[in-house]
Amino acid sequence: MKRVSYRRSDLTRRDALWLAAFGLAAGAARPILAAAPQGQLTWGAHISLAPTWFDPAETSGIITPFMILYALHDALVKPMPGKLLAPSLAESWSASEDGLSYEFVLRKGATFHNGAPVTAEDVKFSFERYRGNSHDMLKSRVEAIETPDPEHVRFKLKEPWADFLTFYGSATGAGWIVPKKYVEKVGEDGFKRAPIGAGPYKFVSFDPGVELVMEAFEGYWRKTPSVKRIAIRAIPDESTRLAALKRGEVDMIYWITGELAEELQRTPGLTLKAVPVQTTFFLYFPEQWDAKSPWHDERVRQAASLAIDRRSINEALTFGHSLLTGNSFVATTFEYYWQPPEPTYDLAKARQLLAEAGYPNGFEAGAYYCDAAFANIGEAVLNNLHEAGIRANLRPLERAAFVKSYTEKKLKNLVMGATAAFGNAATRLETQVVNGGAFAYGNYPDIDALFRQQAVELVSQRRAELLRQIQELVHQRVIAAPIWQLAAHSGVGPRVGESGFGLIAGYPWTSPYEDITLRAP
Repeated sequence: MKRVSYRRSDLTRRDALWLAAFGLAAGAARPILAAAPQGQLTWGAHISLAPTWFDPAETSGIITPFMILYALHDALVKPMPGKLLAPSLAESWSASEDGLSYEFVLRKGATFHNGAPVTAEDVKFSFERYRGNSHDMLKSRVEAIETPDPEHVRFKLKEPWADFLTFYGSATGAGWIVPKKYVEKVGEDGFKRAPIGAGPYKFVSFDPGVELVMEAFEGYWRKTPSVKRIAIRAIPDESTRLAALKRGEVDMIYWITGELAEELQRTPGLTLKAVPVQTTFFLYFPEQWDAKSPWHDERVRQAASLAIDRRSINEALTFGHSLLTGNSFVATTFEYYWQPPEPTYDLAKARQLLAEAGYPNGFEAGAYYCDAAFANIGEAVLNNLHEAGIRANLRPLERAAFVKSYTEKKLKNLVMGATAAFGNAATRLETQVVNGGAFAYGNYPDIDALFRQQAVELVSQRRAELLRQIQELVHQRVIAAPIWQLAAHSGVGPRVGESGFGLIAGYPWTSPYEDITLRAP
C-alpha cells in the first residue's frame, strides 16, 4: 500500500549553520555545548490552577491546559512556530493513500524526566487512557493501534477520516505522551501529584490553586531551556496582577484590559503585548431546542445578537485589536474558515424582533454564565442585552468549574462561551455544533448530515464546500451570537528577553518554553 510521508527539519537555518560550524551532523537531536539554564521567570495567570491540567488525558477541549502541557509534556506532533503540526516526539509520519492508517517513527534519544526512553508502548498507553471530551469520537474511529517495535506506531482507522491528525496532534491531548510504567506505578492520583513528562521542564512543586513551579530538563531533545526555573502563579484579579508586575513580583501576566492596559503601557519598563489569537467568544443559547423557552424562537436569538455593541466593547477592552468576524466558532486563520457578513449593532431592530416574537416589554432571561476571568466582557454584553429588554443576571464561575458545568450540560439560559483550541473549521464545529459535541447542547439533523459527509471526504475542494454550508447554516440559525475573535493583551516585565508571546500562531500563551529567555544584564 502506498503511503504519503512527511518529514520536516527540526532546526532553523541558523541552528543548522551553527552545527555545521562545529562539524556536527545536521540531523542531531539537539545542540550540545548549550549554556546551563539560569535564573527564574514567574507568570501571573488570570485563572486558578487545577491539577487536571497536568494530565494530557484529561484535556477538555479548551486551550488552558496547554499552558502547562507545553512545559511538562511533549506530543508526537504539535503546533510550533511556523508549523501547524511539527514533528516532536515523532521525527516523521506517513499516511496511507486510502486514509485508513497513519504510521509514526519515534525520535531516537527522546526521554522522560526520569530517564526512561519514550517508546511505542507509551504512545499506545497514552492514547488508550485519554478521557477528554473527544474521547468517544476518537475511540469510535480508531480500529487498532499497532506497535511493531519500540520506535514505530501505527494507527488503523475504521474509515477514512480527514481530521485524524488534526484531532490527534493539536485539537486534543490524545497525542501528548506520558510514561506508561510510571503512571501504572504511582496511579492516576499519584501522577497528578507528581507528574512526569517528556517536555522541556520538569515538575518541582504545586501549591494547590496557587502556584506551580517547574525546573529546566537539560535532557530535552529539542534544546536545553535557558531559564532554570519557571513558576506560574494564580492571580485572578486583574488589578492585582498588574500591581505584581509593576513591583517585579512576576515577570509576565496574562489578560489585561481597558484602563489597566493603558496604565501598563504608561509604566516605564513594562511592555503591553497584543497578540491576535484563535479564541472566538460567543453568546450561546443552550435552550434553543426547548420549545417552551424564548430562545427557541430564532428572532429572539437574532435580537440578542443585534443588541451587542461589539465595536464599543472592543474599543473599551482591547483597544479595537479584537476581530469582529461574525463567525461564532471558527477562527479566521483556520483551514476551511468561512467569512459571514459583518455583525451589526441595531438596538431598534432588536426591540422590534422581540416584539414580533411576543416580548414587547422584553423578558427575564435568568442566569448568564461566564468564565470569571472574562467577567468584564460578560458585564459589557449583559448591559447591551438589558438595553434591548433581555434582563439577565451575571454568574461568573472559576474556569475549571465553568468548563465542567458547560461540558456536563448543566448550564441554562445564557452562556458566554469561548473556544481557543487548535484545529480547523471541522474540529471546532464537531465540538461546538454537531450531535454529541462536548459543548453542543443540541443539534440540527441537516447540519449533522453535512458534517458526516465532509468527515469522509478526502477531496479538499468538495470538503471545503460542505464546511462552508455548515458554517452558513450555523450563522443563519444564530446557534450562537458572535462577540469577537480575541486579541489577547498581556504584560511583560523588564527582566524578560524573549517572552514567547506570538511565537506559535494563534496561541494565547507563552510557548515554546524552551525558547523563552531572560534579558541579558
